[in-house]
Amino acid sequence: MEKITEASSNYNNLEQFSTRALLEGINAQDQLVPQAIAQITDQLENFIEACFERMQQGGRLIYIGAGTSGRLGIVDASECPPTFGVDAGRVIGLIAGGDSAIRKAVEFAEDDAQQGWKDILAHQPTALDTIVGIAASGTTPYVLGAIQAANENGLLTAGLSCNPGSPLSALAQHALTPVVGPEFVTGSTRMKSGTAQKLVLNMISTSLMIKLGHVKGNRMVDMQLSNEKLVDRGAKMVAAELNIETEEAQKWLLQFGSVRKAVEAFQNQHKQ
Repeated sequence: MEKITEASSNYNNLEQFSTRALLEGINAQDQLVPQAIAQITDQLENFIEACFERMQQGGRLIYIGAGTSGRLGIVDASECPPTFGVDAGRVIGLIAGGDSAIRKAVEFAEDDAQQGWKDILAHQPTALDTIVGIAASGTTPYVLGAIQAANENGLLTAGLSCNPGSPLSALAQHALTPVVGPEFVTGSTRMKSGTAQKLVLNMISTSLMIKLGHVKGNRMVDMQLSNEKLVDRGAKMVAAELNIETEEAQKWLLQFGSVRKAVEAFQNQHKQ
């Protein structure tokens, strides 16, 4: 199978480019990414609706990948608790080679076709869980093995890759395949492919969290107050919602621990 992600760059003699030409070339290629994602809106919609049905019943979202793909899944999963106030186990990111591979590549970890499902088994999966395999090439054995086993055990599966007709697209129940074309540096899938994966993962998790009720209006009403910036942001949300001073809003926020709970407590007290 010809891999578009490995195809020769549309640019050559890059070492002879000026800094300006490099930047303009990279930027021109990056602008193709959202266009490619727009072409898979139908597939994304169908997948998110199916995942939402399961998450409504307590199912979890599990990302699994190797290298850059695995790291992107972990980034998206790790942002869900502070952003939306969900438990850390609600959205899970797994990477070939384990946590040490987040910072440093683990040689040949992605070539083990059995380890992906073993890593999922450590989280005691159920038929309500959803597995998203992430692999720019769509050929990573670690991911393919995990998706195949997930299918066999009745889980919902999706495959996020940038190669049409890849083994991952064929194996997953939902193929999510933004075709971004050859990379600026041939084969460097951390570039356009990685950007496409990041954007798609943003769309998946954010849409699901909104549908699950963790956003009100346009505000993150369940976000964790883990630093002063977030406390300040939350206080402004409470103040705007209740039309009170920010200082008073912050007192309510810190007392009740979230924007949602602070607003509800204030409203309940002032009904009496």
